[in-house]
Amino acid sequence: MLQGLWRFQRQLSGALLPFAARSLALETFSPSAHVHRANYGSAAEERRKFYQDVSISQGEGGLFEINLDRKKLKTPGGKLFTVPNEALAIAVATEWDVQKDTLKFYTMHLTTLCNTALDNPTQRSKDQMISAALKFLETDTICYRVEDPPRLVELQKNEWDPVMDWIEKRYNVVIGSSTSIMGPQIPEETKETFHQHLKSYNFWSLTGLEYVISQLKSLILSFGVIDRHLTVDHAVLLSRLEEEFQIQHWGNVEWAHDYDMYELRARTAAGALFVHLSSESSTVKRKLLQD
Repeated sequence: MLQGLWRFQRQLSGALLPFAARSLALETFSPSAHVHRANYGSAAEERRKFYQDVSISQGEGGLFEINLDRKKLKTPGGKLFTVPNEALAIAVATEWDVQKDTLKFYTMHLTTLCNTALDNPTQRSKDQMISAALKFLETDTICYRVEDPPRLVELQKNEWDPVMDWIEKRYNVVIGSSTSIMGPQIPEETKETFHQHLKSYNFWSLTGLEYVISQLKSLILSFGVIDRHLTVDHAVLLSRLEEEFQIQHWGNVEWAHDYDMYELRARTAAGALFVHLSSESSTVKRKLLQD
């Protein structure tokens, strides 16, 4: 059955339609420099484009900056917007470069994730982020199984069990599944293994991973995407397996369903890309950004 769902839902997952970007500030280089602020909190808010050229430059400590005309991008907290490598800088600059007459801030996932990593508004440490990520394991989407109807039971087994088998072998852990509302009892050894693995991520990568986990409601599926075992499209469909099953039986509001699916794919893809780009240490050849 999933193959039918899969063919129906399969679309390009590389598009980066980001979630609502946060407010930022731009500071000019002129002697009478002043700060221009653009506040945008809702996903639907837009603003008329106020720049022509987008470029990147390397500043102090080898960090890369984003320039809109002659203005340097700053974070909502007032920090200079800097990223650790050229690859991520080009990706963020591209988000700004592809904007047309109207800036659609909700299409700037990477910009927003960078703002979060730079400002760390909740002032969390890596250990706190790791603990939050591990809590998802206790309520992981694919750990909870239904007992009825039989066709959904079979669908969950056929589609989720292979992913469970993969992650248990990949990390040499035991997770299991359960039909109980309490979920499976996750061994402490498994939690410690994942804890040690997550410690290998830098703060920026953890920011992206946490975002992917929050979209899929699954640590297991998120690891599948980050480890390139699952495509974004496949992981999203697996995270919505029960909902897709119900839709096949009862129908749906087509435009709303398609929009939600597209949004979830885009957010997941952006988070996964952010993880990989945040881990990139090499520089890439600089090139002009074009429409």
